[in-house]
Amino acid sequence: MGHTQLPHPVQTFAVTDAVELAVVERSGFVESRHAGSAVVLTAEGAVLRSLGDVTSPVFPRSSMKPFQAVAVMASGVTLRGEDAAIATASHTGTQRHADLVRGLLSRAGIPETALACPPAWPIDHATRDALVRLGAGQAPIYMECSGKHAAMLVACVQNEWPLTGYLEPEHPLQKRILDVVERFTGERPAASGVDGCGAPVHALSLAGLARGIGRIASSKSNSPFAIYREAGFLSEAVRQNGWVVAGPGKSDTLVIDRLGLFVKGGAEGIMVAAAPNGTTVALKILDGSLRAATLVALNLLADAGAIAHTDVEALLPDLGLAVYGGGHPVGRIHASYR
Repeated sequence: MGHTQLPHPVQTFAVTDAVELAVVERSGFVESRHAGSAVVLTAEGAVLRSLGDVTSPVFPRSSMKPFQAVAVMASGVTLRGEDAAIATASHTGTQRHADLVRGLLSRAGIPETALACPPAWPIDHATRDALVRLGAGQAPIYMECSGKHAAMLVACVQNEWPLTGYLEPEHPLQKRILDVVERFTGERPAASGVDGCGAPVHALSLAGLARGIGRIASSKSNSPFAIYREAGFLSEAVRQNGWVVAGPGKSDTLVIDRLGLFVKGGAEGIMVAAAPNGTTVALKILDGSLRAATLVALNLLADAGAIAHTDVEALLPDLGLAVYGGGHPVGRIHASYR
């Protein structure tokens, strides 16, 4: 891909600008510490709480998918329900997920070979094992970002844009996405790079990321403004189809289904979550691990009064926070910010 290299490195936040967000406790001993930054915004975009550096840019990774989906939908592609949810998903590659992706492609007569995301095994173990037994191999359609790519290709057909090179920054689709990112976040990205799936990813501050996600999550499908109507349909689709956004047993799916949040995790320790009242959190775990991200995000929303602490506590046993020794729980991951 012909991505332009910046003449000077972009300054991201440093270790000294981070705060401790969570610890890993084993047998009463703090074994590891996760440092990072987080911001909590009101529905109106005012800062309720700020931990560490929330103004330096970070790559949102898959937490950018809601902006990409809105851009596709605002480009004349009607996506509703599961079709909208798969466009913003980081899915586990079950056959149900793959069928949704194939459905998007088939509605525009697009072959699977047009998907430019890399081939992958399904994250879902049962689906992967079934493919192995059939003698099948890795394929782009099972890659966790294939729904986003399929939606992008449908937008290209809808607007008579070329399918070839749809991931290039100068492609009309990617320019449209960048415009949506800037419109919703109120920021011009500090840098752009190549995401793991090959699509452009744009560096934003955590404050800008939270602002943009909050605007999408609080949009209404009856808005008088077309782009916010589409954002409203996306928000509804995510909250009503949690299984699509990730997969059975995955943290994002559990949080959506049980707490009704608009949530999207991203690689390298990124997490965004918006409560029904519009309160939104965005955070970055500096070491890139996601194992404490959902825990910290939920606790910050509960501290802000956006969700109930009791509901968070009821969900925690299913988020994989236990630390094991000899096959038995001997500790857990705790939120530790002050």
